[in-house]
Amino acid sequence: MALSNKLLVITGGPGVGKTTLVKSILTILQAKKVQPLLCAPTGRAAKRLSESTGREAKTIHRLLEVNPQSGQFKRNEDAPLECDLLVVDESSMIDVPLASQLLRAVGSASAVIFVGDVDQLPPVGPGQFLADLIASRSVPVVQLSEVFRQAGNSRIVRAAHQINQGLVPSLPVKGEESDFYMVSAEEPETIAQTVVDLVKSRLPRRFGLDPIRDIQVLCPMNRGITGARGLNQMLQDALNPPGAASVDRFGYRFGIGDKVMQIQNNYDKDVFNGDIGFVTGLDADEQELAVTFDGHTTSYPYGELDELVLCYATTIHKSQGSEYPAVVIPLSMQHYTMLKRNLVYTGLTRGKRLMVLVGQKRALTIAVKGKQLERRWSKLEERLRQPLAPVPNESPEGEDFSPGPARPA
Repeated sequence: MALSNKLLVITGGPGVGKTTLVKSILTILQAKKVQPLLCAPTGRAAKRLSESTGREAKTIHRLLEVNPQSGQFKRNEDAPLECDLLVVDESSMIDVPLASQLLRAVGSASAVIFVGDVDQLPPVGPGQFLADLIASRSVPVVQLSEVFRQAGNSRIVRAAHQINQGLVPSLPVKGEESDFYMVSAEEPETIAQTVVDLVKSRLPRRFGLDPIRDIQVLCPMNRGITGARGLNQMLQDALNPPGAASVDRFGYRFGIGDKVMQIQNNYDKDVFNGDIGFVTGLDADEQELAVTFDGHTTSYPYGELDELVLCYATTIHKSQGSEYPAVVIPLSMQHYTMLKRNLVYTGLTRGKRLMVLVGQKRALTIAVKGKQLERRWSKLEERLRQPLAPVPNESPEGEDFSPGPARPA
């Protein structure tokens, strides 16, 4: 289907072979001298796509050559992308305006493959592009469902598929080796303290993990003691207490060694929303902070520190498109308004080697069994279902009645 259609959607949960399939398609097409381009909505997702395929992948904004000042894209219908095939990963994160800009830049001779997990959270921006594209039945869709053996041995993968089916995931019995656990705790203060203990000592001691670089805490929301903001403060105090050489700006205190996240695209600095880095320098005289992201170091004048937040803990929404060696998720009735199946499912599928839920079993049950996210009202599905309007100056049979020589239909 991929080789015989101009537009294809490949969707499915974790462990069903989306990445393997894309690599196979690219290998076949490379042998046929087909020129591909690869992209994803975020820098982290693009980096993962590049690592998994061994080919360069860019963010959609960079691929479309965005102008940092105006926000306009250089690539459009008048200057289309130069490729035979465009592969777009993590398509569930793409909102309708960005999808529109991307498709405008695809030349008429190019093919497109959208890859993504439609059961994850919808995009932050308007619409639900991937879900509407699939629901419209206007394009070929490959829904992968078989979990392959290597992935099937993972409780993370099994739990993710159980949650997606509305089932409370099965937990390992006491003493069983697993990559998925739940630690019961009832009170919000107990949940928060348990998260800190797990990150600081219990998980590093048992699994040989670096508490700052390998473990990521993902929260359903920002607010509350079990939210990202409260846990960031507790985790910073436990893992990298602020010393004399630190700077207070915009509600955070940053010191050398702190784990931070960029929260907006900055094309001048070459860092993007969701990128995680570490503070590696602080110059009080120059009033600058140095942050290293994946090997390249960027300077931030103190006045620009509103682009950074602490990232010992972050929200599940912010984690989309990323993967971490180990993930800890606090689940509390404090998060009641956010306890949705697709939220827990998205958080669960961020963990590569280890996933630990901390909190109330009741909160997990409500998330898995409860009503799904409020419906997003979008006209895209309806519009895609509508038949195309006839091309002007052509009869229904395709004969051209316009002046000049006849052209093929």
